[in-house]
Amino acid sequence: MAEPVKIFHDGCFPKVGLGRLKGFVTKTTTSIFFFFLVFIGALIWMDFPIIRGSPFSFTSSSSKTHPEKIQHERIQFPLNCSSFVNYMKAFEPKESSAKACPDYFRWIHQDLKPWKTSGITRDMIDRGIPSADFRLVIVNGNAYVERYRPSFQTRDLFTIWGILQLLKLYPGQVPDLELLFYCGDNTVIMKKDYQGHWAASPPPVFHYCGEKAALDIIFPDWSFWGWAEVNIKPWEEILRAIQKGAETIKWEKREPYAFWKGAPTSGDRGDLLKCNLSDKHDWHVRVYQQDWGKEIGQGFKHSNLEDQCTHRYKIYAEGRTWSVSEKYIMACDSMTLMIQPEYYDFFSRSLVPLQHFWPIRRENKCRHLIFAVEWGNSHTQEAQAIGRAGSKFMEEMLTMRNVYDYMFHLLNEYSKLLKFKPAIPPDAQRICAETTEQGLAKEFMLQSMVKSPSDKLPCTLPPPFETRAIRASLDVKKSKTKQVETWEANYWKKPDDKKQ
Repeated sequence: MAEPVKIFHDGCFPKVGLGRLKGFVTKTTTSIFFFFLVFIGALIWMDFPIIRGSPFSFTSSSSKTHPEKIQHERIQFPLNCSSFVNYMKAFEPKESSAKACPDYFRWIHQDLKPWKTSGITRDMIDRGIPSADFRLVIVNGNAYVERYRPSFQTRDLFTIWGILQLLKLYPGQVPDLELLFYCGDNTVIMKKDYQGHWAASPPPVFHYCGEKAALDIIFPDWSFWGWAEVNIKPWEEILRAIQKGAETIKWEKREPYAFWKGAPTSGDRGDLLKCNLSDKHDWHVRVYQQDWGKEIGQGFKHSNLEDQCTHRYKIYAEGRTWSVSEKYIMACDSMTLMIQPEYYDFFSRSLVPLQHFWPIRRENKCRHLIFAVEWGNSHTQEAQAIGRAGSKFMEEMLTMRNVYDYMFHLLNEYSKLLKFKPAIPPDAQRICAETTEQGLAKEFMLQSMVKSPSDKLPCTLPPPFETRAIRASLDVKKSKTKQVETWEANYWKKPDDKKQ
């Protein structure tokens, strides 16, 4: 097997390179050496990759490997980073004022509220270790990781890659901190375990999703920087591709049905398969089961997200918990039929029924889906408006700038709660933008790499929600969902010959 290639970015200079440089000096003149240093400096300044050997390897997802096996062929972070690692020049924004952050940033305060009074102690961190995949420590702008157990596929790698890009976007602005991160599906810090007068304070654990019964701290998921195992590009890349694909077929020319394609990893998705076209029923739903093992073997020929904007309606159904598919589905400019979710990510709590999506109840979902399609086909302007609003939210509110700013404010607010001085664990590894990935992983990292510090300040974090504002928001969502239920009830009361 060929030795993997290691690429050093952003001024990272390999130690092995220093050794070769020393030998080179003894055999060349001073002038040649000077020219060599100037040349290397120019490459670094231009952010040009310098290729060297690698201490670890990665098996590309483009190989014919079964998805269950991919998670065992893992990337390992470099044991050492170059002593020349720095995240480019100092942060010097050109703009003196910042724009207000989107409204969903307010949830940062709510997610950190359990520790507002007590603060976060080292004991709380230590008690959260059994629930975490790794500990991330940031000290003086450098990142260190202490691993506890392997995460599924490369979720941890791309999550930490995203944090490294944040450090490059706002160099010197992210404070020292320690945090625990869990990369799985299910929530891990449950409210019921920390209730009562004698209950211990909950440990703070960062995670991709939350639910009413949990206290997990919500953080943007790994797929914003790419999901190599299933060939999903970084968010900015795939968003442009989806938008381009959506433009090829106008809404009124699309198939007048509801579309879903995926793996039946939950009860809801299993039920959804029953709504497909059959000899007995046409629920106006077209469902396609995704076989990722087959897709990997065939080079992802039938799983391009940009080719799936062919129907007027697209269905969002949770997997084991929340699903990263939500943003891709809503970006398609089709009206999203959202099967009542139990979980949420960092932005979805600001989505509103009948404004950004159409709500679908979990029970008897086939019956609810056929009404949603019938309503949309008889109210085409309203259905198009809902689809466009959802797509516009993904395009304008979920920019990578906002994703990074959300991370920035969440980490800053979190760091203010720490009651101890962050310290580098003895077993932690320093990580930097020195990557050894091959295939899609390397390609996606290069695509999502921050190449220079921001020339703008982060957006301005809005104040916390007042309790009455949260209640009012929930009341609005409940009222709009109830409106849909009333419309549907009246629809099914009509004689068959009057139904549209």
